[in-house]
Amino acid sequence: MLQVCLNGARTPAEFAALPVSPTDLATAAAGAVAAGAADIHLHPKTPDGADSLDPDVVAAAVSAVRAAVPGVPVGVTTGAWTEPDPARRADLVRAWTVLPDHASVNWHEDGAEKVAETLLARGIGVEAGVFSGTDAAARLRASSLAPHVLRLLAEVTDTDPATAAATATALLGALGPGPVLLHGEDGGAWPVLALAAARGLDTRVGLEDVLVLPDGRAPVDNADLVRAARRRTS
Repeated sequence: MLQVCLNGARTPAEFAALPVSPTDLATAAAGAVAAGAADIHLHPKTPDGADSLDPDVVAAAVSAVRAAVPGVPVGVTTGAWTEPDPARRADLVRAWTVLPDHASVNWHEDGAEKVAETLLARGIGVEAGVFSGTDAAARLRASSLAPHVLRLLAEVTDTDPATAAATATALLGALGPGPVLLHGEDGGAWPVLALAAARGLDTRVGLEDVLVLPDGRAPVDNADLVRAARRRTS
């Protein structure tokens, strides 16, 4: 499975065509799915570009994307930068009026289990984010929630193209059982995607993870990145 990560915590200052508004997210999602993406991860944003878990912001983003790509799973972030207080993050999830199909929870962040429990109680799948260079893998293996997550989101934060694949291999070795989506970021994105393809693992690509194509050119949009990823994973 190839997931597209449409925007991430980036801003248009990093990439002028970054999708921020619900309309732009819907357009980006439609293009990415047409290019071969089978799942969507996005960061709902306020009009000024800040990531948000506000129920109205989440509802607008998820509804617009669902309308553009009916039947395609849509997920959102619950990263701690959206709301530093874990209890408040869980309260915001409880207040959501439009539910995504899944949401990522970064397991190294304080309050991860509280947020994940809240998502699961609402019937929302949990992508358990396990970052390289953190204790997330050990924390997740010890968690009673581990058997209930949708998948392990193995996130390689090593951006050196010369070492990212080795870092990814070490991270995979530290994970417990369960379906894995493996991806890298920036300079490590394409080497890690190649490793995921070689191992038959789910992976992802999009403007959240990388702002260049494998040949170093700037992509036009998320669909451009998806097409490049499909050529490397098919």
